[in-house]
Amino acid sequence: MMMLFKIAFRNILRNRRRSFMTGSAVAAGAMAMLLFGGFTNNIFAGLETNNVQRIGHLTVFRSGYFLFGAGNPAAYGIDKYTEVMNVIEHDPVLAPMIKVITPTQSLVGIAGNFTSDVDASKTFLGVGLVPSNRNRMRQWDPYHTGAGSLPDTRLSDGDQSRGLIGFGLARILGLCGPLKLANCPLIPHTSASEGKGVPVNKDIAGLAKLDTANGANQPGRLPQIELLGATAGGAPNVVTLSVSGVDPQGAKELDDNYIAMPLGLAQQLVYGRGEHKVTGLVLQLNQTRDMPAVRTRLGTLFREHHYDLEVRDFGELTPFYGQVVALFSAIFLFIALVMGIIVLFAVVNTMTMNVMERTNEIGTIRAMGVLRRGIRSQFILEGWIIGAVGATTGAVIAILVGNLVNGAHVTWTPPGNSTAVPLRLAVLGQPALVIGAWIGLVLVATIAALLPASRAARLSVVDALRHV
Repeated sequence: MMMLFKIAFRNILRNRRRSFMTGSAVAAGAMAMLLFGGFTNNIFAGLETNNVQRIGHLTVFRSGYFLFGAGNPAAYGIDKYTEVMNVIEHDPVLAPMIKVITPTQSLVGIAGNFTSDVDASKTFLGVGLVPSNRNRMRQWDPYHTGAGSLPDTRLSDGDQSRGLIGFGLARILGLCGPLKLANCPLIPHTSASEGKGVPVNKDIAGLAKLDTANGANQPGRLPQIELLGATAGGAPNVVTLSVSGVDPQGAKELDDNYIAMPLGLAQQLVYGRGEHKVTGLVLQLNQTRDMPAVRTRLGTLFREHHYDLEVRDFGELTPFYGQVVALFSAIFLFIALVMGIIVLFAVVNTMTMNVMERTNEIGTIRAMGVLRRGIRSQFILEGWIIGAVGATTGAVIAILVGNLVNGAHVTWTPPGNSTAVPLRLAVLGQPALVIGAWIGLVLVATIAALLPASRAARLSVVDALRHV
């Protein structure tokens, strides 16, 4: 066998230029697949990290909320949610796998800014959360994407009146100046007579005056907006939110409607003086791979305690994640297919030329007693060596390029993000990708050599000897 390798290697070196060009095609294919695969893995890791930091791995809802609750979150609240949290937290199976469990409250309503120089209102989509748990969730970054952030002190467990709004909502409500936002145009001045056709603004302002001693912003204080919503009983309710900053969202539709506030304030708006419930219980796990086991165990616990609850993962709650994964997976498969076809034809062409040039040699060794399978094995082995050397070279270059890019500290804004993160090509950290690409290209090169090798093995000894 060792002799067969030596002969095959020497035959490859007989025409160095041709072998070099074919090996280069294989190397280029390996580089393209690995670099794009590393880029794709970075996108997947970034999207997963962004979603898990925001909404956790799994969310527990009251049955039916996922399909119908968005229009009326109050009607699908989880009562006695602290009891449910205690059951989950103290379960011996779940406890080692859970990093954070926190309640959240979704709400919808109208936000208004009614200062002396602004009279603006906008429907909003809000979320009530526990600020300390939010900060803990934002530290989840097992893939080292650089998306982990420092604690956000603009929200505090001790101050239930402060909240964050989307950058677009701040612009719409005329808070660019009070919040000192860069690249945020001021709202055009509107005279009092032009605003008389919007009675809802007067209604909100009137309710706000009943809820607060002074509905206008005072100098030296955070800008304030009024939030109008309907309680679980259907009565209108208004609370005042002190805006401590903006939290830009990745999608404009969400950025123009987003408000985050402490859980207590959200419950006050939605439930008033009634029983305070929550929309969901968010579970952030230590590892994503534990999601199926945790979901199964949660279902068992809910059945044992007769809880009318259901569990959804972050992929179900954010369809955009699945769409991006499917899109880039399809692009990667397309690139791999194109590279495979290029390698296939390059190797077929090279091996066909080798067979034509060595016809007399094939006839001679066949006359000396070498069997057809020996001829076939020799040419197949040559194709395998070209593929192996080319794929190895391409993998090494791809790893070096990936390390250079990772060390260059280049930043970009991936899909679904509102802030820039480091651009990383996760090549070296993906052994399955490297091994899979190497095996795939070597297999293509070997298969490509099969047809010329079979043709060489079928040559007639007499015809091969008299070939000119």
